[in-house]
Parts: sequence; structure tokens; C-alpha cells
Amino acid sequence: MTAPICPLSWSYITSSFLWLLSLVIPSKPGLTAGSKLVQSAPFIQPSRSHGRLLFQHLPFSRRLRALAGFHGCGETHGQNGENRVSPLPRQSSPAGDGPAEEPPGRKSRISRERGRKQGSDQMGYKVAVVGATGNVGREMLAILDERDFPVDEVFAIASRRSIGTEVSFGDKTLKCKDLETFDFNGVDFCLMSAGSAVSKEWSPKIGAKGCIVIDNSSCWRYDQDVPLIVPEVNAHALDEYMRRPQWKNIIANPNCSTAQLVVALKPLHDVAKIKRVVVATYQSVSGAGKDAMDELWNQTKGIFVTDSPTPKKFTKQIAFNVIPHIDVFMDSGDTKEEWKMNAETKKILDPKIKLTATCVRVPVFVGHSEAVNIEFERPITADEARDILREAPGCMVVDKRENGGYVTPVECAGDFATFISRIREDQTIENGLNIWVVSDNLRKGAALNTVQIAETLMNRGLLKKAA
Repeated sequence: MTAPICPLSWSYITSSFLWLLSLVIPSKPGLTAGSKLVQSAPFIQPSRSHGRLLFQHLPFSRRLRALAGFHGCGETHGQNGENRVSPLPRQSSPAGDGPAEEPPGRKSRISRERGRKQGSDQMGYKVAVVGATGNVGREMLAILDERDFPVDEVFAIASRRSIGTEVSFGDKTLKCKDLETFDFNGVDFCLMSAGSAVSKEWSPKIGAKGCIVIDNSSCWRYDQDVPLIVPEVNAHALDEYMRRPQWKNIIANPNCSTAQLVVALKPLHDVAKIKRVVVATYQSVSGAGKDAMDELWNQTKGIFVTDSPTPKKFTKQIAFNVIPHIDVFMDSGDTKEEWKMNAETKKILDPKIKLTATCVRVPVFVGHSEAVNIEFERPITADEARDILREAPGCMVVDKRENGGYVTPVECAGDFATFISRIREDQTIENGLNIWVVSDNLRKGAALNTVQIAETLMNRGLLKKAA
């Protein structure tokens, strides 16, 4: 039997949050979601891996998930697919098709140390993280450590104004170096998360030195000569790219909302062939950066003390509100974020898939959610889809038709997996399904996927170590 969600958990979260607000309402200056300042509130601390202020028990979401039977250490069976989860596949051989993966969630420190000792004789790589002081850059460093990525040396790279800024890599502290003066000769991987303008200028220069650039911005996603990769979906595109007589040494990472979507769509598309997708996204503020997280925090705090919330990063108040507007508006009436989901899904998965999206920003710190309606060419039942997704790489099915038998952003924060719930047939169309997809946008939507691309290049024997 699956352990039920403890009914006290949600009330505990609510009461703890209100108590936390009571601590900071007396207006301690400088307490922001992206800062290190937590001196006045002992109940909260900055998360090392996300590089942002989170409540001390947001990592406790793992405890909550364990109470609910969601922890990925095994499967619990039952009718209607209740809380049955499928761990991600373990590291594949060099000839394998997928990314090097571990079961969802962070490894224990003991496990990581054992992994380092066992892999001590393996060849290590030199890795540079550009944009190391940002949300995604810090997450990249955390994931390199958590997944025991075989590194000889890691470099934290940022703009000139951040020279000397300290960031964490496991138990070590790295000081940021200047992008403009750093020598990329001999560096194997550059994990780039510094925005489109920086990537446009620097990625070709870095790639010309023999370093593989894996870029998290939108700069190269739509370039026909640059592969757009989600390893669980189209790792084969890396083989084709690296066999070319000439290539740019640049690989693109998709938009955060696209990455989790195609991980869920790919195994279903392989079986029943998708014709059309209608998706509504509920995207957390961390996708817009640290300033956006600060704005949600400050507005929420301000409303409790009757301060008037002033939108700066967003077009309207984000606290206790939702905003159906992400990125700029286009002539079609779609926003750029909605256009990205359509264009990237076609490039990664299948150009024949028709997709329409409505992208919404919601007052959540971490974790994107998507309500997805799918129309297939061939019949597929909810039970069949549930079984397919349980076995799919990167997917974790949590789908029990009772209170709490689904995943929300709180539970997904800090995890590697793409969670899928609410799997059901759409009675209004032929061969239709509805699913609910949730993932940590800073991880699978950005940093994790970037590291997985590097792992895939290694595992498939596609990378020659830099001299």
C-alpha cells in the first residue's frame, strides 16, 4: 500500500510560511530571494544548489514526497497507476542511446564520495561554467558535483564586475574569473548561461579553440547548423552533428518549458504518433531570473504589511496573481515564449507536429507545470500511456486518482525527473489524452539538460579531449 500524504504537512507549510513572514515583516533591509542575507530569520537559509533564498524546508519537499510515497527508490503498485514511479536509467555504456542518468533526486554525500573514489582512475575533463553567478550557472555547478561528472578542473566564469565572486562547487569554493581574459585553450566543455548577447559574441570564439559550447540561451536554437538537444529525445542528432566535416562546436539547449514537454511527448509519439498538442504552461518566476524571484518575494511580503506592490520585472503584480504574458508579443498575437515552444518541439521531436501554447507566469519560485492535451494518429488508452511513460527515460509517473495523487512544483523542486500526473483520455476528440507535466525548470529545464548533453557526448564516444 502507498503511504498517504500526511494531512498535517500542508498546514505545516502554510503556518511556517506565515510565521516566516512575521519574522521579516518588520522590514529588515536587503532580505531578497536572490541574496545571501538571511541574518534576521533563523528559520530560512539560502539553498547552495539553487543559489537563491528558499525556505529551509523546501529541500524538505523530499521529506514530504517520502511521506506521500513519491520517493523514487522503488515502485508502489495499484490500480489507476497510483504513485507508481519509474527511476531514470543508470549510466549507459559509451554505445548507449541516452544520457548518463541517475535515479531522480540528489545523491547522498557518502554516495558521491564513493563514486569519486571508484572513478579516480578515469580521464577527467576541464569544464568552464560561463554565467556562474546566475541561477542556472550555480545550478550547473551543483549538478556537476551531484552527478560526479568526471572533472579535472572546473572554472567559474562571469563578467568583469563579478571577478572574485565566490560560488560553490561541492565542498569547494570557486572564485569567478573574467570572461574577456580567460583562456579557453585546453578546456573541453563550456557550459554557457550568460544570455543571448554574450553567447552570440563568445560562443563562436570559444568553439574555435576546440572547446564544445553547450549554450542555454535562445541564440543558437534556431540555427540550422546547430543541434537542439534533449538527450532522452534526440541524442542521435549529436552523432550526425559530430560526423560532419565541419561544425561550430556549439550545441543548443532548449527553452525550459519545451524541455520537460518533449521528454513526456517522445515515448507517446513513438507508439501512437502525435498529430496536435495544446499546452497551457504555469511557469515559475525563477525562469525570469533572480530579480524576478526578488520581486515575487518583496511583493508577497509587502502585501502583508499593506505596501503597494510595484511591478518592475513583470508587467503586472505577480504576487497572488497570474500573468498570461512571457517574452514579447509577436504579430500573430502569440508571445515569443509560445512561438519558441512550437518551433523547438518541431526541431527536436517532429516537424509535422502541430502545437499551440498559452504561456502563463505564476507566483511560484521554482518548478514549471504544464496542462497538455494531445491528439494522436493511432488509438492509445490512458492505461497504455501510463505504462509507456513509466518505462521512459527521464519520466516519473505519479498518478493516483485521489487527493494528493499527483505532483506539484513544491515536490519537484531539486529533482532531476520530469513528473507526469493526471493521465486521462479526452472524450471530446478521437485518440486524445490529457496529461499534467511538472519539472524543476532550473534543472531539467536548463542546467541538468546541459550537463546531460555533455554526458551524452562522452558516453557515445563523440568527444576528443582537448589538448
